[in-house]
Amino acid sequence: MSAAELFDPLAGPSDGWPPGTDAERAYLEAFARDGSSALISNLRTRVLGLRWQDRIFPVTVNEAEYGDAYVCLPHTAYVLYAKAELRIVDTGRWAPLLARLADAAGFVLRRARINRIVHLGNWMLSTNLHGGWAGEGLAEILALVVGRFPGHIIAIRSLNAWSDAALLAQVRRQGWRLLPSRQVYVTEDLDRDWALRRNTMRDIELLARTQYRVDTLEVLGAGDAERIARLYEMLYLDRYSRLNPAFTPAYIQMTHRAGIIRYRGLRDSEGSLAAIVGCFVRGGILTTPIVGYDTARSIEEGLYRMASVLFARMAQECGARLNGSAGAADFKRYRGARPVIEYSACFTAHLSWPRRTVVSILEWLLNRLLVPLMVERGL
Repeated sequence: MSAAELFDPLAGPSDGWPPGTDAERAYLEAFARDGSSALISNLRTRVLGLRWQDRIFPVTVNEAEYGDAYVCLPHTAYVLYAKAELRIVDTGRWAPLLARLADAAGFVLRRARINRIVHLGNWMLSTNLHGGWAGEGLAEILALVVGRFPGHIIAIRSLNAWSDAALLAQVRRQGWRLLPSRQVYVTEDLDRDWALRRNTMRDIELLARTQYRVDTLEVLGAGDAERIARLYEMLYLDRYSRLNPAFTPAYIQMTHRAGIIRYRGLRDSEGSLAAIVGCFVRGGILTTPIVGYDTARSIEEGLYRMASVLFARMAQECGARLNGSAGAADFKRYRGARPVIEYSACFTAHLSWPRRTVVSILEWLLNRLLVPLMVERGL
């Protein structure tokens, strides 16, 4: 019997769910049962499970779905999101060229059916964590998935040399294309690199004297899931981009119940949540796909600063390294984080020559233009 299997989450693997995969099971079953749009309102995707030995991976399958959140769609990530970023980020002398390239890329990528894609290990979060997977069984997994989806690009998101060096080496050896996606900010040792920084100490002092009360959110009270979803929306959708995943209250409830995401928040004197963080932990690394605060309140209250203390302390408590994801670059640098380039790996060898060529050109352009820009501008 093969060690790899693609399966319907509601049916489960043919030989049963492996021990220790209760959280993966709850997550996959929820998407299969309720549908992706009920949990992430701007996302249409088919969710399958992939078993390899005792590991379970979420797999997303897309045909086109243009305009949805970027967590499943390269066209959104590399064209729509890029065009939105150009309106708010200072790209200096690069701006006119990048705008023209984004328009041209949008047309070419649609013709190449870039959104006909299968993502392996895709949790549909801004930052996927691969749980220490070093690429074991990748050749067998790839053969299985290509056999099932011969007309799709096969991809793995959120790879970086800091946490995924072995997996990156595997995909390189097997001929995958590496498309730079963004720069993320990572902290290796929070006690050494974060806790002793002057800015960190000021944030901790602010939290110690704030009027807000820290709530570990072991239990979600009435209206908490709706409030968490709204606080995230205020920051990531209203202020940044509607192309970010739009998590619904049902998603908040499901991930809290399954323990997939661990929540913590700040409540005001009336008991209302004013800021929240939601942390995702796998393989000794913590990231924060859900952060939000009441943007209508005064910036002088420092809600984001205090939220950053909450998730850093959560990482300390579980002995994890911190992947702070992208954005707020200077804020994170001043608190000890350093930048690393994140990639999406794409396997295209089984596709037609024109589609392979488009992905190869995209890889070349992104490495020649996007990476120098991210490094130069600290994006």
